[in-house]
Amino acid sequence: MHVFYTPEIEGNTYVLNEQESKHCTQVLRMNLGDVLTLVDGKGGFYTAEISNITKKQVAVNVLSKIGEYGKRPFYLHIALAPTKNIERTEWFLEKATEIGIDQVSMIICDRSERKAVKIERLEKVITSAVKQSIKAYHPIIEDSISFLKFIKQYDHIKCKYIAHCLDQPKTTLKESLTPSETCLILIGPEGDFTPNEIQLALDNGFKAISLGESRLRTETAALAACFEANYLNH
Repeated sequence: MHVFYTPEIEGNTYVLNEQESKHCTQVLRMNLGDVLTLVDGKGGFYTAEISNITKKQVAVNVLSKIGEYGKRPFYLHIALAPTKNIERTEWFLEKATEIGIDQVSMIICDRSERKAVKIERLEKVITSAVKQSIKAYHPIIEDSISFLKFIKQYDHIKCKYIAHCLDQPKTTLKESLTPSETCLILIGPEGDFTPNEIQLALDNGFKAISLGESRLRTETAALAACFEANYLNH
């Protein structure tokens, strides 16, 4: 199954952008009449047929559409500090998209070694994973924001957690997560959250959680949280 990301699709015809058209004809060697799959990132899952090919564009006719394809009964938002080696963050985004995630935010903490990210590059990583795993929903990726500003934006969320390594009272997702709810999980930088950041999160309604006995890398902890939240919601 050949999957193409078509966020602007409307109606029964569509022209793939230059990059997707090139992939279609030069990499996959598809021809007139071949059938392909389109996803719009908002739940639309389309079957389409190639109707015209030019040097830079491939036009298709939509044969069928399924709405809310693969819609999940909960919303998962993970906010993590981008890793010093950005490839580790990209690895997380790829795997989390495959497993299932709705929103990812980049938070800049006191101990963050990376203060900024190239959001366009991260978008491409997610889009590639969406197509590879045949997802009709494209996760939202939010640009860098300070830890302080971020936690003050989510007073309305009931299920929100901060994972950290300090020896303090903690719960687990298994003990405290409410299925079919919006869930927000904070994952800190390589040096962990500072005590002040942890206390600030607790003061703003976040619950401290443990992700196990092992000390995990940032991207591993984020993926472990993603997997567990998905598991507990099925």
